[in-house]
Amino acid sequence: MKGMLTYDLMETARNTNEWLGATARAMASYPAFGLAPHPFFNVVAAWGEVTERSFARMVAKPDWGIRSVVGDDGRDHIITVETLVTKPFGNLIHFKAAGRPPKPRRVFLVAPMSGHYATLLRSTVASLLPDCEVYVTDWHNARDIPVSEGKFDIEDYTLYLVDFMKFLGPDINVIAICQPAPLTLAATAYLAEQEPEAQPRTLTLIGGPIDPDAAATDVTDFGRRVTMGQLERSMIQRVGFKYRGAGRLVYPGLLQLQSFISMNGERHGKAFTDQILRAAKGEAGDHDQHNRFYDEYLAVMDMTAEFYLTTVERLFKRRVVARNVFTVGDKQVDIGKITQVAVKTVEGEKDDISAPGQCLAALALCTGLPDSKKASHLEPGAGHYGIFAGKSWRDNIRPLVLRFIDDNAENGAPMKAKPAIRAV
Repeated sequence: MKGMLTYDLMETARNTNEWLGATARAMASYPAFGLAPHPFFNVVAAWGEVTERSFARMVAKPDWGIRSVVGDDGRDHIITVETLVTKPFGNLIHFKAAGRPPKPRRVFLVAPMSGHYATLLRSTVASLLPDCEVYVTDWHNARDIPVSEGKFDIEDYTLYLVDFMKFLGPDINVIAICQPAPLTLAATAYLAEQEPEAQPRTLTLIGGPIDPDAAATDVTDFGRRVTMGQLERSMIQRVGFKYRGAGRLVYPGLLQLQSFISMNGERHGKAFTDQILRAAKGEAGDHDQHNRFYDEYLAVMDMTAEFYLTTVERLFKRRVVARNVFTVGDKQVDIGKITQVAVKTVEGEKDDISAPGQCLAALALCTGLPDSKKASHLEPGAGHYGIFAGKSWRDNIRPLVLRFIDDNAENGAPMKAKPAIRAV
């Protein structure tokens, strides 16, 4: 079966490294070695601790870890994550603050499906919760989805976003971060033509590849030089029997993680070396800065093969969104049909994944939208991560996005909360 052996070999290698780390940590920590204290044993134990934790995180789904939020009344309100819409490949979730009246600002965060879980946006969610009702797409790991659930490509992804926006209602403010930006723009245009009364109020696109050719990066260069046949042969594997999605063709998260690390290999290598030395000296903590970052960064998920391949072929190679020729089924999506939704783009000056210009291209595609409903922002000195989760987001971008939402808000009371439903 195609790729099942290589998939299991990757999992075997990961499992073996986790075991080696645990073994080194346990053996070098024997009390007997205290009779002959030597830094060697501390370093071996530290190497084992860091190695075991790192490889174990690669198959763990992180928790959101958002416990409470301070309300306008000065009290802590407990946060619970409730599922509003359940679908095979992803859910719509809501961060509910117990005992707090609903906030008039309602924000729908579209999380990337690019190898990491939606929890990558944890700090983004936490920063918005004091001022907004926050809803997020919680995408599922493809390895855990049975083959009987069928395919999931970029057209299915777009229709999921359409369904989520229809459920949330026209007073919702959509924020798409990175990978989903072009498909979120397409979903908004789809609604504008098919069900205009269900369009969101505002759409903010942050660091997304609307037009990958607008500015070259390593990502766009890879998309140009590799053929689809090469991608399918080298990247696509079949889930092994260990998981519920056994037999499903996927782009493994472990391969994506390898690509992420290779882009900044020297920096990651130094980070792990420094952490081992800190652990050997007893200076590392369970929730220190290194572990907080890498516990999330190393937790990866598989994507369906059809989603990965159609993303590369249609969005990067054929540029169907950039050329405004994207289709969903037999319907062509015309971005020029967006005439009411205010659109804002946000880019980072030093973004090496979606370079400045790629996201800004969205505004030129919105030919039916007046200039008064268009806005853009280029954050000086900010990289890709910083524009949605770092200091640049907290200090500069978040206030600008909230002001953009308020400037395009309509007077009136917020919509009443809708009951949770289950959708097939």
